[in-house]
Amino acid sequence: MASRTSNWSAIWLAFRSLAWAVLLPGLFAGYLPWRFFGLSQLDFNFGNPLHLLGLLCIGLGAALLAACIWEFARSGRGTLAPIDPPRELVVRGLYRHVRNPMYLSVTTIVLGELILTRSRALLAYWAIWFAAVNLFVIGYEEPTLRHRFGASYERYSQTVGRWIPRFHSGKPSI
Repeated sequence: MASRTSNWSAIWLAFRSLAWAVLLPGLFAGYLPWRFFGLSQLDFNFGNPLHLLGLLCIGLGAALLAACIWEFARSGRGTLAPIDPPRELVVRGLYRHVRNPMYLSVTTIVLGELILTRSRALLAYWAIWFAAVNLFVIGYEEPTLRHRFGASYERYSQTVGRWIPRFHSGKPSI
């Protein structure tokens, strides 16, 4: 019986993770650039090196985002949504090097879209988005994590950068 409950729990976590990925980064890095910033009108040319670079950035950002979502589910037993967060502090994978790799992954996706469209409006959108993310991280996420995980998060935040990766040979001390 416990195994059956565990399977359903894992399936439910996977469903929630996928749903939140579609709703949050899917909205900000997918739907809005597609609908409002020219991505849907792009005439992709495989012979154009800038188009290939843009596609590479989008693919890399999506892969990094998927790795982060997986790590949140696997190690933290939660999702990327603030209302359904991990239960454990996640310091594995990309989180060993930077505290906010999901936001950086979305930034990489939008950077790829910028390279593809060369849209000034998309650049302005990204700047506003990133400023809002900074305010959210500093004003809500970090205080919430300090409250939830205490000294462990404090030690983690002292050894791992918010936006600039720090490459360590081992696991951050928490």
